[in-house]
This record gives sequence, C-alpha cells and structure tokens, in this order.
Amino acid sequence: MNSELLFTPFQAGPLSLANRIVMAPMTRAHSPEGVAGPDVAAYYRRRAEGGVGLIVTEGTAINHPSAVSHPSIPNIHGEAALEGWANVVQEVHAAGGKIIPQLWHVGMARSIGDLPNADALPIGPSGLSLAGEPVTEPMTKQQIDGIVAAFARAAADAKRIGFDGIELHGAHGYLIDQFFWEKTNQRSDEYGGDLEARTTFAVEIIDACRRAVGPDFPIILRFSQWKSGDYGAKLARTPDELTRFLTPLSNAGVDIFHCSTRRFWLPEFEGSELNLAGWTKRITGKPVITVGSVGLNSEFTGGAAEHHDEDNLDRLLQRLEKSEFDLVAVGRALISDPAWPAKVQSGHKEEIIPFTPAALQTLS
Repeated sequence: MNSELLFTPFQAGPLSLANRIVMAPMTRAHSPEGVAGPDVAAYYRRRAEGGVGLIVTEGTAINHPSAVSHPSIPNIHGEAALEGWANVVQEVHAAGGKIIPQLWHVGMARSIGDLPNADALPIGPSGLSLAGEPVTEPMTKQQIDGIVAAFARAAADAKRIGFDGIELHGAHGYLIDQFFWEKTNQRSDEYGGDLEARTTFAVEIIDACRRAVGPDFPIILRFSQWKSGDYGAKLARTPDELTRFLTPLSNAGVDIFHCSTRRFWLPEFEGSELNLAGWTKRITGKPVITVGSVGLNSEFTGGAAEHHDEDNLDRLLQRLEKSEFDLVAVGRALISDPAWPAKVQSGHKEEIIPFTPAALQTLS
C-alpha cells in the first residue's frame, strides 16, 4: 500500500503535526542524576531529523521521592533537569520536530530500597504489589493531593520551558494505572469502588494539569489493558465497560488517548476487528494513537512468520486508511534506526536498520 498516508499532516486543537508518526516513550536511563544531557538532546534531535512528527519522551519523574527507581531516569523537576529538557526541546524544534514529555510515577512498581531515593517507600492506592500482595500502607488523602499537585507542577514547567504538550503515563501497572486496576485498588473511599470510580485519581490529575497549563495546551493520556508482568490483564472486558472507563477521563479534558497494546493488529473485543485505539476513538470521538510492535519483524512480535515487517506496515496502513486511529506510535524500530520514517516514506524499507536487543544498550 501507499505509505504516504502516514505522512499526511494532522491537527488536534493547537497541536499541528507534519505527519502521523509518533515516537513512543521508551525508558533509556541515560540521564545521570536525573538530568538529560547533550547526548539525550542529540538522541531526540536525530529522531526529529529522521522524520518523526511527534516525539513523546521517555518517562520523566515528577517531584516525589519514590517516583522512579533508577538514578539515570530523567526528572521533570529541579533547575538542572529543567534546563536539560529545555535544551532537548530547543534541539528538536531546531530540527522541525514537536516534542512532549511523559510525566511518570511508578507507584508500587518500585521496590523497597530502590535508588535514587533508597529510603523512600513505594506508594500505591492500597499499598499492594502488582501481584496483589500487601507491601506498604494505602496512600493517604494528603499523599494523593501531593501527587496530584506534583503532576500539575510538572505540566506547568513543561509548558514554561517550551514543550508542545504533555503525556500522562496511565498505563502498564504504574501509579495512575494502579488506581484504575481493581487488583491494586481495594480502596473504599471515593478513589476506589467500581471501574468509573477508580478513574477519580486520574480525573483529578487531568483537571489539575489542565488548570496549570490552560485550555490550549495538549494533554495526552496513555493507558493500557495489560500490566507489566500480567499481559492478560483487563480493565474493561466489553465495549460497555470501556465506555464507562473512558467517559470520565475524556470529560476531564484529555485531548488525545494513547492506547497501548503489544500488537496493534489484534482485535480488542470479540465480534469486531477494532483494536483498543479503534474502540477508544469510537467511544470518545477524540483523536487516538495506536501502538504495538509497529515495524518489528516476527522475531520480536512473537507472531507468525507472515507478520514480517512489510506485512506489518501493510496491516497498519489498511487500518489507518479506514480511520481506525489517527496517529501511529513507533517504538523499538526507532531505537535502532532514527531515520525509519524517512526510509519508509522514500520507499527504501530495505535500508532500515532492524531492531536488535543490543540497540537498547546504546543512545545512538
């Protein structure tokens, strides 16, 4: 199929993109003491030069002692970290790209004793691990309010230093998602209960961020059904349940939903070929980003042999042509080859550098 469909412009409110390709957020841990340096700026600039329409940065730690568990994960707070990100933004904009940070708190996915703040205990809605086992005490209302405020401060700082929007990480079993998921949220107050009630924490964060950045600054929410270590997990098992989940989040002010799946071509519910992004767009009417093994061959998708790279892209284009989704996030394929978009657009897919696990060890 004609790949030019990927390279048509896209507009969502004030966010104007040259094409439909999004660089997916991927943890790189190359920011010593939480500060993104010139090598990080060059890394993201190369992806903008390679033709990515929108870059979503790796997860960035909001201002809380247990937000992340590695000393080289970048912060989105503190003078040095914000100066580092301002330089990243400048480099990406100079290359003609757009960039937003992913705001992150890992919650109970952090183990006791993890760096960079080994004395800080992990926090979560009910103090339960992703396996549902008690680890710490449930979050207090004061802690919840503090986290909400920290997300809002990060959003305001992101706007101030020139980012083009923000993404809230509400997927994969991290803190926001831990409030979504019944297995990790056993609260009996307003933050727990049924599926809709369990969105309250996220709704408060979205609302606080919106007040911090104003009406015209894009807010993207990334969510998933699957969790780290539990790929079969489901927040919503039917379209009706997904509607109950998404409606309060959409009403709170999400501009774009980033729908994380492991393989974009798999249907989300029986009786329909729509994937999670397709259902989300149908339910909310909001723009959506699909993601999941785009540009990877069968060795890394775990699919059958026919899912080689060319068929993978053909499947993607067929769905994009049907307007099942609006934007396409590319992850590991862009780690190996920053020029992936340019090579696809020019028809030189045979020149694409294939992804290998070794690429994860570099910041090329």
